[in-house]
Amino acid sequence: MTEGLFNKIGKYEVIKKLGDGATSSVYLAKDDFNNRLVAVKLVSQEALRDETRGQLMHRLFMNEASLAGKLSHPHIVEIYDAVAYEDNTYIVMEYVPGGTLQRFTRPDNLLAIGDVIEVIYKCVKALEFASQLGVIHRDIKPANILVKDNTDIKVTDFGSAAVLSTERTVVDGIGTPAYMSPEQHLNKPLNLQTDIYALGVVMFQLLTGRLPFVADNIAGLANQILNGAPPLPSQLRADIPKQIDDMVQRAMARDQTVRYMTWEQFARDLAAIASGLPLPKHGVLDTEKFNTLRTLSFFRSFGDVELWEVVRFSEWVDIAQNEIFIKEGESGKFFGIIVSGEARVIRKRRVLSVLKAGESVGEMAYLGGGNSTRSADVIAVTPLRMVRIGVRQLEVASEICRLNFDRTYLRILVERLAAANSKLAGI
Repeated sequence: MTEGLFNKIGKYEVIKKLGDGATSSVYLAKDDFNNRLVAVKLVSQEALRDETRGQLMHRLFMNEASLAGKLSHPHIVEIYDAVAYEDNTYIVMEYVPGGTLQRFTRPDNLLAIGDVIEVIYKCVKALEFASQLGVIHRDIKPANILVKDNTDIKVTDFGSAAVLSTERTVVDGIGTPAYMSPEQHLNKPLNLQTDIYALGVVMFQLLTGRLPFVADNIAGLANQILNGAPPLPSQLRADIPKQIDDMVQRAMARDQTVRYMTWEQFARDLAAIASGLPLPKHGVLDTEKFNTLRTLSFFRSFGDVELWEVVRFSEWVDIAQNEIFIKEGESGKFFGIIVSGEARVIRKRRVLSVLKAGESVGEMAYLGGGNSTRSADVIAVTPLRMVRIGVRQLEVASEICRLNFDRTYLRILVERLAAANSKLAGI
């Protein structure tokens, strides 16, 4: 089946071909039932019928199809549907329009260092989520990381994944040689550290515009990976700080006892660099926002997926000392959570309360359904940073995200009621 001979793949209306691979083609299509654009990966029938490759292709298809609806994370491409007919075998996925990270691996088109940290951090959190479900990707490379917008990415192509929670036979020898870990080249048992190694290679490439190991053939490449020492990224890009050199070396360590053993360790070092070094970047990194929210008591019940959602729809604002940022009598269209600094709630010149980092301000705008009127002024006692959330923005958030806000505010109201009762009891 070739493009031009059909207008539909199953129920999906084909718009155009997006690209060809060795064993499949990807098409942009319209899902009329859900009114959305999708990417449809159509598996080559020739590959499925091939005597030597057919069984492998079938296993890889079943691998990816089995993950439909399971890997629900803001930085993983969602799989919507999978169909295996005799003449039509395809997977329907979320459409991400920005291409892949591959274009940022050229020496003349490198990302700012801070943006590389941002991209890798999001990959780490996505692969950590997958590993918690027993999924090892096994083919992490720039071509399998899609760019949604600027540094907003989505990991894709889990066809090569090892799903450890199933009894399905894991196919050996899967991966792209330049990104394969030493244990992959030796066909040894794999764990999440093989994805950590591959992401270390991706990080090296995004920072420097070249691969850490280069050879004329796969045997030579494998020999370098198993026995050679990669250069430091700073040897190829002078503005790279030592902390990043150390992190890339640890991610790519041949010895698994030296390599990062968990995604949490990798994420922690990335977050420390994002917040601790003055790196070239575009604005406040989502990495910094995510990790800041994670430290605030208000968000302690939020999972990572919901926290990323808050990062997306919230606005970070800096407020000058002595500025009144909520005024009595105004319509309540937003509420906020204080990130740093201190504020006072004042009514008729009387201080009602003092608010510090992690506390909510203006929440009646949310609890009152956006129709409330402010009952007091709120003034910044010190320079203050706040996460501002529009009531209307939260209304279109996911159900589980809204549920977390409801639970948090219920907890806050109970704590305030208990405090008030204690105060009355002491009178």
